[in-house]
Amino acid sequence: MSFSATTKNELSRIELDEKDCALAELAALVRMNGTIQIAGNRKINLKFTTENAAIARRIFSILKMIYNTEVEVMVRKNRQLKKNNNYLIVVNDKDISKYILNDVGFIKEDSSNLLFPSYNVPEDLIFKRDCRRSYIRGSFLGGGSISNPEKTYHMEFVTNNEDHAQNLSDIINSFDLNSKIVARKENYVVYIKEGEQIVDILNIIGAHQALLKLEDIRVLKDVRNNINRLVNCETANLSKTIDASIRQLDHIQIISDHIGLNKLPDNLREIAEIRIDNPDASLKEIGEMLNPPIGKSGVNHRFKKIEEIAEELRGVN
Repeated sequence: MSFSATTKNELSRIELDEKDCALAELAALVRMNGTIQIAGNRKINLKFTTENAAIARRIFSILKMIYNTEVEVMVRKNRQLKKNNNYLIVVNDKDISKYILNDVGFIKEDSSNLLFPSYNVPEDLIFKRDCRRSYIRGSFLGGGSISNPEKTYHMEFVTNNEDHAQNLSDIINSFDLNSKIVARKENYVVYIKEGEQIVDILNIIGAHQALLKLEDIRVLKDVRNNINRLVNCETANLSKTIDASIRQLDHIQIISDHIGLNKLPDNLREIAEIRIDNPDASLKEIGEMLNPPIGKSGVNHRFKKIEEIAEELRGVN
């Protein structure tokens, strides 16, 4: 099961205690994946469709809790490409359907008594902090997804209305987050990409198990990245040490071939002999082998002197 599906299953099990928060969650579900059919005599039919059985149960529970009405749940096998089942949740009572849509602020009437949808979220639905949390949860259940954090950090909510996208982004950002909006084909996507902010929003909507899983992955990725940086740094340092050693041995060989190492001053001859015996040693390690020991800068200075002598001798035939 994907990380996104696991998160939605966890959210679908959260207890519904407050009716106003349950209504806020339902308001988001209506806007994200609800379907409205308007028949003759202004009769309205409300449906929800999902491939997730846990979400279907969640919608059913919310409708029964608030309206205690008859709700039909149908399962349809999606034969196309062997996809999962589709769950259709239908409110059969036309009057109740209209009540629901009025309660969530989704339908309005114009001066001609014509009905039209309103994607703007009524302030009284999300006035309370907990209701805003519920609205974000419902939006995620209805049209959200979260990428596998092993690969990338990305959470998004897809809606087909620009005003609703802006409303949803504002609600999310009221929790000091930084969601953004991008148009994708005929939809609008509210998204968050920073791992820390995704952790925050999972906490806001109550997905605490998903949050802990994501945090574990973040820690492991950070450790892995730190190890890689250390290894790369050590590899680079080792490469520098080897390159420097090769140059120093080349200079020492030139001196040995032309005048012999015994012609060097004692301090240069000593360090040249140590380098010959320890070709892989760092400057620090060579400095510790000297008697008395000296620091890296002192060792480097002596090798510079050896280099100068070797360069003078290089031109001698």
